[in-house]
Amino acid sequence: MAPFSFGAYQLRLSETFNHLALFNKRYVLAVTLGVATANITSPLGIIDIVWGSFQTLVMLVLIRFLTKHVSNLIVKMIIAILVTTFMMWMIALELAWVGNAAFWPTFWAAWLSTGIGELLSMSVGAVLIYFLNKAVDLKSRVFQKAG
Repeated sequence: MAPFSFGAYQLRLSETFNHLALFNKRYVLAVTLGVATANITSPLGIIDIVWGSFQTLVMLVLIRFLTKHVSNLIVKMIIAILVTTFMMWMIALELAWVGNAAFWPTFWAAWLSTGIGELLSMSVGAVLIYFLNKAVDLKSRVFQKAG
């Protein structure tokens, strides 16, 4: 999915995994390392490996903090969708910084385009993870059949 994963328009199925941070804090590090590994193939190279992974770590920690006292999974997922969409400003900053165009117009265009991709990826991902959690207990240390 590399053609859709890097650049101004980013539609990543892997963004679904951001929802895992809602279930257990161990997923924060796992997803962050997964981003670092995936970004090895990024055209931006080491910049994307470091900055993209840092953005993911900050974003997932923020999601855990904001949902700490929320018990409803759907509400948690909506918060995660909003936070990840908003946090694409960090990726927009990266794209604007490495781009050879006017900074502010590039930043705003990149934030809008990556934000839309994130909103779509996370919304589809919320549905997938919601039903996956119904089948497999994602909070458990050892995956068990839910119910």
